[in-house]
Amino acid sequence: MDNLKIRRFNNDDAVTVSNLICRNFFEVNIKDYSKVEMESLAEIYSPGKVNMVAGYAHMYVVCIDKKIVGCGSISSFWGSKDESILLTIFVLPELQGKGIGRAIIGKLEQDEYFLRAKRIEIPSSITARKFYRKMAYDYKDGIEKLDDEGHYRLEKFRILELLK
Repeated sequence: MDNLKIRRFNNDDAVTVSNLICRNFFEVNIKDYSKVEMESLAEIYSPGKVNMVAGYAHMYVVCIDKKIVGCGSISSFWGSKDESILLTIFVLPELQGKGIGRAIIGKLEQDEYFLRAKRIEIPSSITARKFYRKMAYDYKDGIEKLDDEGHYRLEKFRILELLK
């Protein structure tokens, strides 16, 4: 995808990003979660929520010919200087499997929040966990179990990367 560009999110992107996220809930994640759970998440991920996340995280959008086709965010993990968290990583359903998610992770792993962290966590949906495992994120504390929010907690330690 030669015409793929990744840039920082701006507030004008909120409606498009919200719609992209909600499409994933209803077209992708619905395979692993109930309709009620997806409707509840769709209500939460309004443009206002997207702007709120972008207010405390470094949010990026992926564009093809100026059309937003994906998004991803990274933030400090509960204010920690040496732990970060990946959030809101989504790709348009019809473009999944084409390297866009990999490009998002690559961009997030170049961000200052990633580079300063010793440990990076990601709350993964059932649907996305195989993808994140391919991206070298392992189960937190070796526990392959859904948490109370319906996520697998995955993590990566940068200290190990630095030793390679």
